[in-house]
Amino acid sequence: MTSTTPTTAADPADSSPVLSKAPGTDNRRGRLLAVVIAAQFMALLDAFIVNVAAPTIRTELGASGAGLQLVIAGYTIAYAVLLITGARLGERLGHRRVYLVGLAVFTAASLACGLSQGTGELIAFRLLQGAGSALLIPQVLSLIQRNFTGEARTKALGAYSAVLAIGAAAGQVLGGVLVSADLFGTGWRPVFLVNVPVGVVLLVVARRVLPRDVSREPGERARGLDLPGLVLLGAAVSLLTVPLVLGQEEDWPLWSWVSMSAAAVLFVLFCAYESRLARSGGAPLISPRVLRIPGMGLAVFRIAAVMSVNAGFLFVLTLHLQGGLAYSALRAGLTFAPTAVVFGAVGLTWRRWPVVAQRALIPGGFALTAVSAVTVGLLLREGGEGGLWLYAAFVGIGAGLALGFSPTLTRALSTVRPEDAADASGLLSTVAQLGQLIGVACFGALFLNRLESQGAPGAYSSADALLVCAYALAGVAALGAVSGLVRLRR
Repeated sequence: MTSTTPTTAADPADSSPVLSKAPGTDNRRGRLLAVVIAAQFMALLDAFIVNVAAPTIRTELGASGAGLQLVIAGYTIAYAVLLITGARLGERLGHRRVYLVGLAVFTAASLACGLSQGTGELIAFRLLQGAGSALLIPQVLSLIQRNFTGEARTKALGAYSAVLAIGAAAGQVLGGVLVSADLFGTGWRPVFLVNVPVGVVLLVVARRVLPRDVSREPGERARGLDLPGLVLLGAAVSLLTVPLVLGQEEDWPLWSWVSMSAAAVLFVLFCAYESRLARSGGAPLISPRVLRIPGMGLAVFRIAAVMSVNAGFLFVLTLHLQGGLAYSALRAGLTFAPTAVVFGAVGLTWRRWPVVAQRALIPGGFALTAVSAVTVGLLLREGGEGGLWLYAAFVGIGAGLALGFSPTLTRALSTVRPEDAADASGLLSTVAQLGQLIGVACFGALFLNRLESQGAPGAYSSADALLVCAYALAGVAALGAVSGLVRLRR
């Protein structure tokens, strides 16, 4: 593996430290990791922090159901469409530079969201927030890949993977706290405004601790942006995600099915174009070399499965707690705390577990998730609140998802070369976001359809819908467990 240490500066005016093996390197790397992980966590929170604020936003802005869904999902749509391009821009213009631009865009868009006076404004600024995240987040993994080696890289990837998935649950918790606090009578606005001071501080600190971008060798050319590939992928993702977001609200009209069918066609065209571009010596948006990395294909499936189960579980449980059981935003948000805490703890410590257990972590994690999801559904059936056993099941889901996710990500990236870090970052981040979006859309639609079929709404009907979703969530987790066995049989 080639060196991951930048040695020359692309920006002479910048005096940021360059990471090397000089004394104090570990401290510098620790500060680098803290800064990039903090920004990633803030950006990931915003994919979910709005969920528990949705009822307040709808009341104060008079948003329609479709408008509210676009407020929630517009961020993820822009994020998913532009992630791979964000990764390529980092490689082309410098990871540090693009990271700082993305963080600045995200922070400014957060301020604009918090000051929005109408639904249309809020949707537009949420799209801009998503674009900022798409520039910011791919640089996190690329900076880790390029500045950490050996055991240090493994630990850094553990922190990365833990933050990547606890952001969903933590967003629900923080959103509930901020909405219930109603700071200075601002209602839902602090869920966006809280990003502003944090973003400003991170911008100041990041300029000091991020290593300078590496200058290219004379005659070395950066890969192109692959604009035709970007258009094809962007159109395909948009045609898939928009009907997934709006289909349930509109009762799945014909256009939604036509749109998803067109998305499938464009995905095929995208793959064919990328393969032809690679054969002709061009620079495809997703390098076939990355897809051929050992274990990458299985990793893509498992990450998609984990994130869809994680996001779907949080979404339908939020609907049940706030709708069926009439929990406040604060109580509903705090309910997810055990899942978030355990996910983070397991994600950071699984490497210390006995070696004999390492090979069984992924299938065991998915199996634990399946059992725990069904347990949640059974404990809440008939409109009950589940008691202490419910929180034990939440712990099981957090631990199971962490065991399915963290080892998968770490192992998949263990053989990624530094020059492939941008492509791998964009690919896995996009898969994670699409997994979350599909999980919310599919399990949310299943929950709402089941709820409508029950007639009069109430705690019992909502619990019945949740139980059906719990079985479906367990089914997806079971598929993940089967994929984990592929590794065991090798």
